[in-house]
Amino acid sequence: MNNQLKSYAIIALMSSGVTLGAYSLFNLGSNSGISDAPSAFTTSVSNQNVPGNPGEFTYAAEKTTPAVVHIKTKMETRQRQQQFSSPFDDFFGFGDPFGGGRRQQQQPQEASGSGVIISADGYIVTNNHVVAEAAEVTVILNDKREYKAKVISTDPSSDLAVIQIKETNLPFLTFGDSDALRVGEWVLAVGNPFNLESTVTAGIVSAKGRQNIIDRDSPDVNPLESFIQTDAAVNPGNSGGALVNLKGELIGINTAIYSRTGQFAGYSFAVPVSIVKKVSADLIKYGNVQRGFLGVQISEVNAKLADEKDLKTSAGVYVGGFSENSAAKDAGIKINDVIVKIDGVETKSSAKLMEIVSRKRPGEAIQVTVNRDGSTKEFKVTLKNKDGNTEIVKGDNSSESAKSEFLGAKFASLTPAEMKKFGVSAGVKIAEVLPDGRLEMYGLAKGSVITKINDKVINSPKEAVEALESRKGRIKLEGVDVDGSRFIYVL
Repeated sequence: MNNQLKSYAIIALMSSGVTLGAYSLFNLGSNSGISDAPSAFTTSVSNQNVPGNPGEFTYAAEKTTPAVVHIKTKMETRQRQQQFSSPFDDFFGFGDPFGGGRRQQQQPQEASGSGVIISADGYIVTNNHVVAEAAEVTVILNDKREYKAKVISTDPSSDLAVIQIKETNLPFLTFGDSDALRVGEWVLAVGNPFNLESTVTAGIVSAKGRQNIIDRDSPDVNPLESFIQTDAAVNPGNSGGALVNLKGELIGINTAIYSRTGQFAGYSFAVPVSIVKKVSADLIKYGNVQRGFLGVQISEVNAKLADEKDLKTSAGVYVGGFSENSAAKDAGIKINDVIVKIDGVETKSSAKLMEIVSRKRPGEAIQVTVNRDGSTKEFKVTLKNKDGNTEIVKGDNSSESAKSEFLGAKFASLTPAEMKKFGVSAGVKIAEVLPDGRLEMYGLAKGSVITKINDKVINSPKEAVEALESRKGRIKLEGVDVDGSRFIYVL
């Protein structure tokens, strides 16, 4: 896949965006801590015979559509004309409760996508870009029942997210085997393109292991790409929907299209279920994704590289260097080794290697087969986390947090990546905006960062709550909004 292809890949497939009433399309093996309810993690139908003839799609369509949901989101954006407090605002009736200048102009936006139910008690997997920064998420079931959903956690690197609705005995899809998927095999894409609910399209698997599909500008996102490429029609609104085989098993989450126009032009891309299963399990159990790292700098072997480095093999993944505290280096792997297998599975591409390793957590061991000067050697590598150790690092669901009754919000600690993203050295993240609280009334969004309260630098959720509880008179808030703009508000 060359850079020209990459420039046309559209990840944001969300449809039916409405801004101030105007219609526009948004181009948009272990049970892992999920509940005891029946789920895709505990159910399998792989040995089931499929009724009908090859190319017969009705069985898979009927099995899949009840478990694919329509997701609608609402987001708030604001325009600030001033970022200072004026003593005349209240007198002249501008009515800015922050005392920060003229009234902010609210611009509600709505968009939609799709999701797949993976457990009877309401866990749903979708794309990160469908729910990222949404102030409100609504789920509409196939039978038209409607629910407000909670975002459990998200993973920008794989563009996956898990949300949940409060319901029981829901239909859910089972996980298939994307490793066993063959090029040329029939598949169905199920979702809600252009707000057309429960739409089913058919195609074949065109390729596997596609990478370099999506441009991602965020410095804290390391794309994990090993897409299934299909020619099943996918359009804006299909994001987060199901790609299934003829047994009705989930084999991928539809994520991107190749298009010059923002609409389907022949190819679509889905995150394989081998990645979906691991990522969704971790998001539910830990609040983030536990990624194991080999700690190697890699490149795909080709004829030119093989000739330059005098390699004794023409296929595999070349080891060009190591990160600090590298798990691979500790195990005995050397520069100029070529990784040809992991756990017995051939790694002819970097995408395949990363896909296999991404299924493992820090502390888990893998068997790495390398070609070293024409000889095959085996190494047992215990994977480490990004910090160079084997500890499990939990995310926002279990990090330090605190609740402010005064503001009607929950605060969470900032990760180093979030500090880098927002350009701050201290502060707390607004993890949740509570109903009928001051923040909801004033419009400060979930995901915003508060760096100072009454000119005091805030370093933790506990400090934020203490500063608010000890308040006298007005409260001055400083920080960074989700769109990166700086704010100063006086309450």
